[in-house]
Order: sequence, then structure tokens, then C-alpha cells
Amino acid sequence: MAALDSPRPGPLASLNGKYHRAALTIFALVVLAHWAEHLVQAFQIYALGWKTSDARGVLGIPFPKLISSEWLHYGYAIVMLVFLFALRKGFAGRSRQWWNLALGLQFWHHIEHLLLLIQAQTGWRLGGGTAPSSIIQLFIPRVELHLFYNTIVTIPMIIAMLVHRKASAIERELTGCTCAPESRRELAAAAS
Repeated sequence: MAALDSPRPGPLASLNGKYHRAALTIFALVVLAHWAEHLVQAFQIYALGWKTSDARGVLGIPFPKLISSEWLHYGYAIVMLVFLFALRKGFAGRSRQWWNLALGLQFWHHIEHLLLLIQAQTGWRLGGGTAPSSIIQLFIPRVELHLFYNTIVTIPMIIAMLVHRKASAIERELTGCTCAPESRRELAAAAS
């Protein structure tokens, strides 16, 4: 009967509790790999002098369809938005503020990708151009814009994770997260 009285934590509770550190690590690696793709693409254009159409990052060279698929770009934008939202409850205090900033910026980035996807699927073009365009892309070229978007989402996300690792005892108690080194030492001491 006791098992019925205590509710089992759902997957989001576990993801923001005992698995938060692992989830953040995996998520950060994916985000940094994606950011690196944009950095390599910019390097190919500005340092190597490649034409924009030839500068496809690392994975886009052997798999050119990756770079041209609006579904792939939108899929990444929505997955990133979902994970920024799903991992949010594991943060408190200043780290939560930084994480929320990354979430808000990614929401806008997602809107821009949704607009690109709609245009790719319907043939309608924002601003009457020949290719799909996001709102800000009407003023800033796509390569530079998406490097900028990924940068302004990644930086507050990294800051949030660094601040989160120094969470106070109150913040750790609020979230139930065990990311902070003090929290892991406390768990090890309690287990022995």
C-alpha cells in the first residue's frame, strides 16, 4: 500500500534530478557539435575562400543533402527547443535565468526555422525572393545569421551550466539535482 501512496517520479523528474548531469552533458555535446558545424562553414567561406554553396561544414561535405534540407534544420531547432524546456526544471536561481535566456532565444530561432520550412514546402517566399528567407535573413546573410543564432543560444546555455555546477544547497534542494560536486559528495557520504 505504501507504493500506492508515494507517486513515482516521471521521466522529466528523473531527467531533472538524478540524470540531469548526464542529460546536460549529452545535450551540450550535441549543441557544441552543431555549433562547430556552423564555425567550420564560416571558416570554409572566410578563411578558405569557398563559395557559400560549397561551404557545407564537416558533415555537409560527404552528405550535401544535410545542409539543404529545411526539415533537418527545423528538426534540430525543435529538438533543441524541447530539450531546453525539458531540462529547465533542474535549474534554479541565476542558472535558471541564464537557461531561460537560452530558451527564449531558441524559441525565436525555432520561429525563423519554421518560417523557412513553410516556405520550402509551399513555394511562397518572404520578401519575394527566389529562396526561402527568415525575417532577420532579409537583412543578414543566412550563414552569418545562423552562426550568430547558434552562438547567442549556446553561450547563455554554457553559462547556465557553469553557474548550475556551483548551485547553493537551497538551489540543490529546490531542484533535486545532483550536478553540483557538493551534491555528489553528499550522496557518496550518505551511501557509505
